[in-house]
Amino acid sequence: MNTFINNQIELFQEKNKNRGRLLVSCPDQPGIVAAISKFLFSHNANIIESSQYSTNPENGMFFIRIEFECPGLKDKAKEIEEQFTEIASQFDMEWKLTHVYQIKKAAIFVSKELHCLLELLWEWQSGDLMADIALVISNHEEARDVVEGLNIPFYYIPANKDIREQVEEKQLQLLKEYEIDVIVLARYMQILTPKFVAENPNKIINIHHSFLPAFIGARPYERAYGRGVKLIGATSHYVTNDLDEGPIIEQDISRVDHRDNVDSLKKIGRSVERSVLARAVKWHLEDRIIVHQNKTIVF
Repeated sequence: MNTFINNQIELFQEKNKNRGRLLVSCPDQPGIVAAISKFLFSHNANIIESSQYSTNPENGMFFIRIEFECPGLKDKAKEIEEQFTEIASQFDMEWKLTHVYQIKKAAIFVSKELHCLLELLWEWQSGDLMADIALVISNHEEARDVVEGLNIPFYYIPANKDIREQVEEKQLQLLKEYEIDVIVLARYMQILTPKFVAENPNKIINIHHSFLPAFIGARPYERAYGRGVKLIGATSHYVTNDLDEGPIIEQDISRVDHRDNVDSLKKIGRSVERSVLARAVKWHLEDRIIVHQNKTIVF
């Protein structure tokens, strides 16, 4: 990691050493917000940001994300978590408490096309993507120079359907070694096995080059051209065992017309892909996403 980025991270950690994020999902009922607010107040915490959503006030689900400032949070963290379990049990909550100063470690997987990788690296270099990009894994060599030029470890692991399990064993070993929190598939053109996905639930973020659920699978731009579409898009989603059908995090579109051939569709689409993936990764890093069934709530 270069000195500038390291300094950016250190400044961010110092600034946010007392800041936490609480994500909660539970059956909707009266008193949830009051109980959480009272609990945080009892620990002298100040709520900085709060967003909530209810699917249905009667027999629905309730979701909330709270970001708060709490003096001495590092020292209080264990006590806070232990005491919050009582409230969680009372309201049947699924919950997660994260500490903003704990920068998430990311692994980026990429194949030949580098536009999404380059966007993430640019956002990271500028300090707008607050993560520790611990390594990049690729089944091609195209990304090596740019990755190693930023002092990020690069691992070339050739992959195809015939050796997929052996390849993923190496990849999983690296993810464990680097203590990876999130995996970003930045146009990594390999299908992951159920074992790989199961070991990383809601931790693998993919970019698919179509506006899902349209054109699932391979060659979406060619199929879009064949259908004469007037809008093309990109979708970032969490990976599940159902191809391109995981919980959607972010989508966007761009207008096209009859003058655009397949190559121009791809060129327009790459711009959409870059921005969609970058936003999805940022929201994950900022703990803004709650996954419920096969949907996401993004605060």
